[in-house]
Amino acid sequence: MKRKLIAAVGVAGMMIGLAACGSDDGDSNSGKKTGPDSYKGETLTVWTMSGSNPPGWTKTVTDEFEKKTKAELEIEVQDWNGIQQKVTTALSESNPPDVLEIGNTQTPAYAKTGGLADLGDLKKEIGSAWADGVNQPSMYDGKQYALPWYVGNRVVMYNKKVFKDAGITETPKTRADLFKAFDAIKEKGDAEPIYLPGQNWYFFDGLLVGKDVSPVKKKGDKYVSNLADPKAAEAMDVYKQYQSYSKAPKDKDEATPQQAEVFAKGKTGAVIAMGYEAGTAIKANPKLKDDIGFFTIPGETADKPEGVFLGGSNLAVAAGSKKQELAKEFLKIALSEKNDGALIKEAGWSPKSDAMQQYTVGQPAAEAAGPAAAKSGGTTPLIPEWAPVENPPNPIKTYMTLVLQGKSPADAAKQVEGELDKRLSQQQ
Repeated sequence: MKRKLIAAVGVAGMMIGLAACGSDDGDSNSGKKTGPDSYKGETLTVWTMSGSNPPGWTKTVTDEFEKKTKAELEIEVQDWNGIQQKVTTALSESNPPDVLEIGNTQTPAYAKTGGLADLGDLKKEIGSAWADGVNQPSMYDGKQYALPWYVGNRVVMYNKKVFKDAGITETPKTRADLFKAFDAIKEKGDAEPIYLPGQNWYFFDGLLVGKDVSPVKKKGDKYVSNLADPKAAEAMDVYKQYQSYSKAPKDKDEATPQQAEVFAKGKTGAVIAMGYEAGTAIKANPKLKDDIGFFTIPGETADKPEGVFLGGSNLAVAAGSKKQELAKEFLKIALSEKNDGALIKEAGWSPKSDAMQQYTVGQPAAEAAGPAAAKSGGTTPLIPEWAPVENPPNPIKTYMTLVLQGKSPADAAKQVEGELDKRLSQQQ
């Protein structure tokens, strides 16, 4: 994914068993060192993706790491375009980066083939309180091959002025309330109630999560399409109701064009967005700053928010790194509750546990995202076979467009199942 709304399909990696990592030569610190100057003169290389590590968090973590270990921290920012092959190649070489950011839904696919160290002991030490839904994408085959760095989910980003002009005085608490608000905006006639293109796949995946249905299922020893499931059709019907309030194209996604730039024009009531998209909108139209608000995507009832896709990135240690223990020292600092909290405040990500909800206070996007992340969050299927599915053209996006253009969900599912099954059967 090209950093379209969060790094859900970020980086790739390979796992060669822990027994194959590190050596006993003089350059290795795979054995644990002690003493304040144990790592002096060494450099830890960390690969992060463009936009992932904000400046405040980066400075704090760098200072803490270098003060504690006396080693240097070298953070190399990578572009999303072409990153999967780049990381795969790097992890097959003798001198890979020590720590890597890996998109959470892609971790199982690359853990299967090798390259990532087992971090189970470290998880017990620093992440015992993390929500299962947050941590699960870091695991493969019952083992911990990464640790969750940040997670985020979509919220309703709305234009306060548009809502107020339409007579809406309270943020909607149920889906029916939200549709009533859209009706009021539509009747007022000055703005589009919501900008929602037909292929906002991650919003649709959240609706699937809300209906407790997966887009794929196990058939024998293979995974195949599950889009013909009646619950998938129900989720698509909800999406269709949302999309009926929008003039956005039915065959484009939220990044074509960037929906935040459409929102920035001031003639849109709402978008289903990540919190960081507010910055994109404000950059395009600074006058909009005070008119932007957020609220949790409401579900059928007020007590349970709509299902949401939990996207984000994990941090993994290369199994071939000769600096295993130094890498773990970095992770202890980078993923401490204090620095996780700072990252929530600076970037608007969702908390990893109920206890960390305190860090969302004063961060409107994170406050809005928190309830859904805790109660209604989920991911794409956490199976290695999933990796090829989202490569363009994503057959599930094609399914969505077909339904919005008039095909029945059953017929649309049948039309794309061959391509979806083909991708699920590709060798990893």
